Amino acid sequence: MIDWLRVSELRCEIGPDDFAEVAELFLMEVEDTLSRLQSVEDDPQEVQELMHFLKGSALNLGFSQLSDMCSVAERNAALGTVSIDLPVLKQLYRQSRALFETEYSRRFAA
Repeated sequence: MIDWLRVSELRCEIGPDDFAEVAELFLMEVEDTLSRLQSVEDDPQEVQELMHFLKGSALNLGFSQLSDMCSVAERNAALGTVSIDLPVLKQLYRQSRALFETEYSRRFAA
């Protein structure tokens, strides 16, 4: 669910102090994007753009399963088919976030 190697790489690249800020920004942006998805579910181009954003953000922070799900939805939207199960996507995000928040401090304790 979480690619901890990617989390570690990003943390090393930007530093532990800045990483917390980046992670918080990512989580806020994902929450906003997920709420916007509900209003554009009938617009394949908009869904494609939002899925692309979510995919990249999730991949960057190590949310690998979320990124995979967004990638499939992005590809489908590019073909004109909106096949996103928003409740499942939101649930996967919540599960990924909970795991990230509980495991991060344990894995990267100072």
